[in-house]
Amino acid sequence: MSVTAVPTRAVEIDAVAVRFRSKKQDVTAIGEVSLGIAPGEFVSLVGPSGCGKSTLLKLVSGLLTPSAGAVRLLGQPVRGPRHDIGFVFQRAALLDWRSVRRNILLQAEMRGMEPALARERADELIAMTGLTGFEEALPHELSGGMQQRVALCRALLHRPRVLLMDEPFGALDALTREQMNVELHRIWRETGTTVLLVTHSIAEAVYLANRVVVLSARPSTVAEEIAVRLPKIRNYSATMADPAFAAATTRVRELLGAGRDL
Repeated sequence: MSVTAVPTRAVEIDAVAVRFRSKKQDVTAIGEVSLGIAPGEFVSLVGPSGCGKSTLLKLVSGLLTPSAGAVRLLGQPVRGPRHDIGFVFQRAALLDWRSVRRNILLQAEMRGMEPALARERADELIAMTGLTGFEEALPHELSGGMQQRVALCRALLHRPRVLLMDEPFGALDALTREQMNVELHRIWRETGTTVLLVTHSIAEAVYLANRVVVLSARPSTVAEEIAVRLPKIRNYSATMADPAFAAATTRVRELLGAGRDL
C-alpha cells in the first residue's frame, strides 16, 4: 500500500524575483528571495515600505506569477490562484447587509461547502474568537477588532492548511491590536495552521512568530532570519519584559535601520 508523502515545507519560495514594466521604466520589486516555512510554523515578514512583502503573499496565493524562480505550496507548484489557503487583509471587507454568521458563511457559498458542516464550523469559530452573542449583528454594530475577528473566521472556515495575513491589524488602535495579537496567537496554537504574516510592527512580528524574516529595501532579498526563542504559550506582559523578546526586536530594528541616531 502506498503512503502519501507529507511535504516537509508548507510553503517554499525558491529564488523568486519579480519585475514590473511601466511606461517609463522597468522596476525590480524583488531581487531574489528564498524562504521555506514548515507545516504549523508561524513566520512574520517585515521590511521597508515598498520592498515586496505583500507581493510575496500574492505569489504564494497564486494571484501573481514570479518573473523568475518558483513557489510551491504543500509540495505542489503554484501555477494559478489557490483555493486551499486562507487570506486576511488589512480591511475586514465585510458585506454591510450580512450578519456576522452570514459574512463568515460567504466563504462556504463561494466554495460550495456542505451547508450543515459549514454552519457547524462557523459556530465553532465564532465561539473560538469570542463572537458568541453577536452572530446576527451587522458590521456597523461591531468594533474594528470584532470586524477583523469575523474576517479571520471567514478565512479559517474551510480549514486551510496555510493562512496568509497582510497587515491585518494595521488599522486598529494600539490596545485593540494587542488584544488581537493575543487572540491570533491562541487561535494559531489551537488550529495548528501554517501562518505567514506581513506586518510593519516589530513588536507584533516578534510576539506572534516562531521566526521573523527581515527583507532588505527594494529590490529585496532576505537580510536575515531571526529565530524567536520565546515560550509557545505567551503572556503578553511577560513576553514584553522577556530578554529574548528584547533581543529579537532590537536585532530587527538594527536590520531595518530603526535604531540609528538621527
